[in-house]
Amino acid sequence: MPDKSTTSEAPIPKLKDANTAAADTNAAPAPSGPARKIYTILKYGDPILEKPSNAVSKFDAELAELAEDMFATMYAAQGIGLAAPQIGKSIRLTVVDVTGGKNPEAKIVLVNPEIIAFEGEKREEEGCLSIPGFRGYVVRPQFVTIRAQDGKGESFEIRGEDLLARAFCHEIDHLNGILFLQHLSMLKRDMIRRKIKKLRKQGEW
Repeated sequence: MPDKSTTSEAPIPKLKDANTAAADTNAAPAPSGPARKIYTILKYGDPILEKPSNAVSKFDAELAELAEDMFATMYAAQGIGLAAPQIGKSIRLTVVDVTGGKNPEAKIVLVNPEIIAFEGEKREEEGCLSIPGFRGYVVRPQFVTIRAQDGKGESFEIRGEDLLARAFCHEIDHLNGILFLQHLSMLKRDMIRRKIKKLRKQGEW
């Protein structure tokens, strides 16, 4: 999701707010080493983007590395959220930072996330790193509560409001093979698809 300012059973966990979840290192610590890998973000039309992803069952250094590479890729694209399918990996992993990298404590890693509660509604303009250059108004819950695992496999719950709630919903949609286009009116959706088809014919997509 782009930054709008630019264009086995675990026990029931305690509820965290976004800041607490990040401060508690919900991502496994990123190993020190070479510069992070910047992935190519897949564009609309790639079949993996519309396919439900697989649950993560292995929590290791490789997963931690991937999460950090996803943050780096997201920041490079000026985004605030990125899901693994967007870089060609069909697993239920997403990263979110609504500060766009300005606050390291705002980094959130969600593994195998699910929405367990929501309330309210807000209609705001939304875009997607996999559909660059196109935006549309989408109705999302104003508040959502997510149950997920962190980079170490520990379960937790986190509540998001407004932009954070929107980012959570947008990224979890990606893990379910749903793009924000599917939330638009048929007229708006078809218009965007026609423009993308034209760009593809011109070799610009």
